[in-house]
Amino acid sequence: MSSRRGSCVGVCRSSLAMFRLILLALSILTTAASSHPHPLDPLSPAELTAVRAAVLASPLISDRPLTFHYVGLDEPDKTDVLSYAEARSSSSRAALPRHAFVITRAGGQSHELRVDITNATAPTVLSHAIHHGAGFPTLTLDEQFEAATLPPRHAPFVESVRRRGLDLDDVLCAVFPVGWFGDAANTNSQKKGQQRRVVKVMCFMAGETPNFYARPIEGVTLVVDLDRMAIVDYKDRVVYPVPKAEGTDYRAGKAGASYTRHATVPDVVVQPEGNGFHIDGHFVSWANWEFHVGFDMRAGMVISLASIHDAETGARRRVLYRGFLSEIFVPYMDPTEEWYYRTFVDEGEYGLGLWAFPLQPGVDCPANAAYLDGYYAGQDGKPVQNKNMICVFERYAGDVAWRHTEASFPDKLITEVRPEVSLVARMVVSCGNYDYILDWEFKTSGSIKVTVSLTGLLEMKGTDYTHADQIRQDAHGTLLAENTLGLYHDHYITYHVDLDVDGTNNSFVKNVITTRRNTNTPGSGGADTPRRSYWTVSREVAETEADARVDVNAVPADLLIVNPNKKTRMGNEVGYRVVPGALTAASVLDDDDYPQIVASYSKKQVWVTPYMRDEKWAPGLYADQGTGNDGLAAWSGRNRGIRNEDIVLWYTVGLHHIPCQEDFPVMPTVSGGFELRPANFFERNSLLKTRPPRFGQPPFLNCSCGSHSG
Repeated sequence: MSSRRGSCVGVCRSSLAMFRLILLALSILTTAASSHPHPLDPLSPAELTAVRAAVLASPLISDRPLTFHYVGLDEPDKTDVLSYAEARSSSSRAALPRHAFVITRAGGQSHELRVDITNATAPTVLSHAIHHGAGFPTLTLDEQFEAATLPPRHAPFVESVRRRGLDLDDVLCAVFPVGWFGDAANTNSQKKGQQRRVVKVMCFMAGETPNFYARPIEGVTLVVDLDRMAIVDYKDRVVYPVPKAEGTDYRAGKAGASYTRHATVPDVVVQPEGNGFHIDGHFVSWANWEFHVGFDMRAGMVISLASIHDAETGARRRVLYRGFLSEIFVPYMDPTEEWYYRTFVDEGEYGLGLWAFPLQPGVDCPANAAYLDGYYAGQDGKPVQNKNMICVFERYAGDVAWRHTEASFPDKLITEVRPEVSLVARMVVSCGNYDYILDWEFKTSGSIKVTVSLTGLLEMKGTDYTHADQIRQDAHGTLLAENTLGLYHDHYITYHVDLDVDGTNNSFVKNVITTRRNTNTPGSGGADTPRRSYWTVSREVAETEADARVDVNAVPADLLIVNPNKKTRMGNEVGYRVVPGALTAASVLDDDDYPQIVASYSKKQVWVTPYMRDEKWAPGLYADQGTGNDGLAAWSGRNRGIRNEDIVLWYTVGLHHIPCQEDFPVMPTVSGGFELRPANFFERNSLLKTRPPRFGQPPFLNCSCGSHSG
């Protein structure tokens, strides 16, 4: 992974040369690589090449062709990584073995391999197994694109297009996973209990607009067998008008006859001393934080080893071992033949890292951002570079970190205020029609704020409705334009957060808010006053996984991850509070509905499990046509002990999306998430020692601002 540093620096002429030298030095430091990779560094291009060579040379897989579906870091044992991290000097660190985990397809089977690439010039296959359970690995980009080219060469489809009076040259097709609907309902089964690796292909009219999702060829469904790369089923069931292209374009200069709103103020970030953060390889250090930024072709951005400097003690204290987005579950609410199967598990089926495209400097990220590249294995196993995939930047939003004005003194007014400055690591995923902006924001107060922002295009259905007055209950959505329905659907974005609050062994605590009647009776806690009620806290420490499943909308409670082995001077257990943000919907589907079985974890926003290295993916390792028998809910069903153990928090951000006309033709951003906030972690407000800002006009304010670079 490489990085680029850029900022708009406003300086006076006498200091310009000095600041350029500073920025050049920082850039050199940023791109400097360690003598050997950190144990959690993502696989480098050389390592990916070595993995490919080892797998292709292995006699364990004789079938050809062989396709690569996942190649990622096979993480070392957590205890080894922590020992490595705690050895602060490089001379005392022994390099850990580098291993890769690989899933390939060959001969109609999914193969799992572990490859030793410690010596990239002599890689070795350590183990090999064949997956015999339900589900298939992530789709590759190449096979999706190839499957999408089949319909225009299929005679029945060509006839369907002709019969609708459409131009075949304007047709564009896309691949949709088929989901899992049990043996009885699974028309893709060759026989009971057996699955074929198939997808459905839906087609659209592009023509004058890039927003082809708004112009579906409704009623036509093709089934493609990916292992044979052939159409194996075709239906043309119902004909609806294809919506018009007019009004669907969202591009600059194409969205209307002319601009009717003034442009917003251009992004200018003034940092006369350069960026306040430093990137060394994959490590980011900023203010009181240090953390590792990695990449995985399924999860996308991965944040690891986040620790914070305690100004009171001078010690660096661990907060987060590893955090990443584990799954995005998006079920649509139309049970008809062409739509019932659209119950996407985007990460497991498509791979978020494969759909993270280059960020646009100054727009996706501000002008003071640094950019990080990433690499993944293509279908042929060769490394693919993904440039400018992650950005890191300081955020100055005009917010206040803390303040107070005291007016009680008769002769003076006391005001103390500190501005909020934070550091953001961002990746944007454009997985099909939706765009997800994924932020990990670090605050000097010790908080980590995790935010997902949704924008992009709706998935739309063709209809014969032209006005809302015509709509019956069978619409399953909102009429956005003539012949165009935006269907009801959900988004459940589930995060895997392995918190290590001041150490590995932690507990999950629910401080439940309980209302009490004020009665002055012995043991009631009441008082002889006119007050009739109050609330108090009932502290519950989760003993097992069943105790830690929480619907945050059901009961008011303060949720904490605490270290029962560490206490403040006042005797409180050090901890971090889990603060739900916006978008806290939970699934309302019936428990026996097949999509709900697969993603049964979506019924609760909070789950806690004991740490297990291979328990990463909420719907299981094989999510495409997966049955839910190897995922978060199944693991939690073992009801293992979690008190004073190494535990993992799972948090789901949820949205019931009822589309509205403002979502058309492109959806304005809506955001939600959660915050991990210190709770008795410090002895007092950790920001008290923050230097106050300089009041008055800064000396560089009247200097010209140099050109942007990014």
